This record gives sequence, structure tokens and C-alpha cells, in this order.
Amino acid sequence: MRPTHIFSAFAFGLILGAGLILSGMADPDRVKAFLDVSGAWNPSLALVMGGAIAVAAPAFVWAKRRRLTPRGCAAASPGDKLASTKLVLGAAIFGLGWGLSGICPGPGIVLLGYGARGAIIFAVTMVIGARLAGLFAPPGDA
Repeated sequence: MRPTHIFSAFAFGLILGAGLILSGMADPDRVKAFLDVSGAWNPSLALVMGGAIAVAAPAFVWAKRRRLTPRGCAAASPGDKLASTKLVLGAAIFGLGWGLSGICPGPGIVLLGYGARGAIIFAVTMVIGARLAGLFAPPGDA
């Protein structure tokens, strides 16, 4: 990886982490409150997601019009198939873990760096889950 790419990855990760902390989305209790639609529902996660979509949408429109990525690689298209069984099953498992813990991978890494209680357990089990999923993936598909 070139130094400019390392710097970009660091800068974008720093922006993501700061955004998660400032918005409160690294707080598992706030995320669980968003998912608790029959109790003390907190809509703040929807507002953060809406803001993220508004910022990202122009970049997706721009990327769809290009044949090459900014690094000069061929731009890949997801194809005509919107959702495969694997995608739906993976999303359901991800959603179950997110709903039970209130943490998804991005905030989990932020919480790990923040020194939050339980973040190490989350990170270790996330890596174990990824390794287990890799064991069941067809060769070359992991």
C-alpha cells in the first residue's frame, strides 16, 4: 500500500470515528433505543443515516458514470441481481448481532480505540465470526 493510500485510509477512518462519537452512534444504548420501536424509541440513528445518505448519494451518482475508479482500476458493477440468498442471510445474521449488542463493526472499532468496556470481547468475537464465515465460503469467494 502506498503512503498516500495509508494516509487516506487513516484520514477517512479518523473522520468516521469522530463522526460516530460526535453523533452518539458509538453508544450501544442509543442504537438499541433506535431499534426499540415499541418502547423508548430514539430516532437519532435515522437522522444520522439520512445525513450519511445525503452526503454519499452524489458520490455514488458520480461513480456510476465512471468506467475507472480514482485509482485507475475497472469500476465494478453489482450487476442486475439485487439480492442473493447469501446476501440476505448475511444481512440477517449481521442485523441480529447488531440488534443484540447495539454495536456494528465500525462503532466496535471506535469503542475498542476508546477503551470501552466490552469492546475487546466484541472485536475478538467479530474476528472469530468472520473466520468462521470464511470456513464456509466457497474457495475464492472469501
